[in-house]
Parts: sequence; structure tokens; C-alpha cells
Amino acid sequence: MRKKLSDGTVELRPWRDRDAAALVECLNGDEEIARWLDRVPQPYTTEDALGYIRSDGEEKYAITDAVTGRVIGSIGLTWGETHDVAEIGYWARADVRGRGVMTRALRLLAAHALGTGAERVQLRADVLNVPSRRVAEKAGFTLEGVLRAAHWNYRLGRRQDWAMYSLLPGDLE
Repeated sequence: MRKKLSDGTVELRPWRDRDAAALVECLNGDEEIARWLDRVPQPYTTEDALGYIRSDGEEKYAITDAVTGRVIGSIGLTWGETHDVAEIGYWARADVRGRGVMTRALRLLAAHALGTGAERVQLRADVLNVPSRRVAEKAGFTLEGVLRAAHWNYRLGRRQDWAMYSLLPGDLE
């Protein structure tokens, strides 16, 4: 079982089946998430939520309010084959965006990844997704460059350019 990670304001904990309704509440019909994360089904159903919660391949966490336990987002790590590079993906529910909770969650998970063997933590965001890019920068990630035309996003009707960010162990010193 993965441990909980907390800074007193946000807590990261493993997803549970009983979180499915909260996941649907967060994702279903959210235009910002639908725009940037085209792999998140819309409409988003309980079956979609349970499929995500029960899926393998990603070390994923519910982001919750550390005091109330309310689900406020999701964050996860996908480890590379040699377990020395981890890629992070994240989203926050609409009513907490712009309040710094995602930056806190990203710092927690990046520190966890570096503390468990990652020599590099990376993330990608559409170059036009300014809020997501700000989260990366506020968490101490370095913009390395742009992956041009990296992904076809059918909801946007265009290929996305992704800003590539990284964090290395020495960046935390």
C-alpha cells in the first residue's frame, strides 16, 4: 500500500472505490479538463471512475484537503522502465484552481519520486495551458523546451505543442 503524503494543507492518498462519485463530480462536464486532457472521457461516468481507480501502470493519488478529506484533484507518476525517470500528470477540480493546492501536491509528489529513486521527474503541458505551466514553474520545475506537434487532440482539433519541464535531485538543494 502506498503511503499518504501531506504538507498539512493537501494530502495525497491512494484512490479508493468509494471515491468514484467524487471523481465523477470533479471531471464530468469540466470544460477545462476536457479541453486539455482529451483522454478523459466526456461525459465522465461512475464506470469510467472505477476503471481509472482500479487501473494499473500509474502510481496515482487522490489530492484531498488535509483537514476535511474532500477530493480536490488527482496526481500521478508513471515510472520509466528502469525506474529512474518519472513523469507526473495532474488536474484540479474547478473550485480550487488558482489557490496553490496543485503546486503543493506537485511538490509533494516530486519530492516523493526523487526520494524513491528518480533521477529525473518530468511533466508536459500544452504550451497554451498557462495555469498548468505556472504550477510546474512555481513547484520548481525547469522548462527544457517544446515538443512540437507532439499529440493530436481531437477535442481541440489540432496537434498540441507540449512544454517539457523537469526537476532533478540537485534542483531541490
